[in-house]
Amino acid sequence: MNFDHPAWSVLSRTLAALLGGYLFTYAFTAALARLLPLDKVDAMVVATLLSFVLYTLVILWAFACRSAWRVWAGLALALPLGAIGFWPQLLEKLG
Repeated sequence: MNFDHPAWSVLSRTLAALLGGYLFTYAFTAALARLLPLDKVDAMVVATLLSFVLYTLVILWAFACRSAWRVWAGLALALPLGAIGFWPQLLEKLG
């Protein structure tokens, strides 16, 4: 297999845009809903509305980056966001 072929770059960017973008947006939404100083319901509504814009921007960014590696490296930022958003729930279930 020739991984230098442009088709692999397009496939990698497409996966990053769709799957990675979804995971990034999901983690961002959970973290933002946790961090906003609003009632839980209001924070979730605001975070969810912003998630539609963010997901669109991540998809556009995935194809605007110079390389697919930069896209995947940028999407790795979802890990700390996921920790912020889901850590309290994990602690509740473990404790």
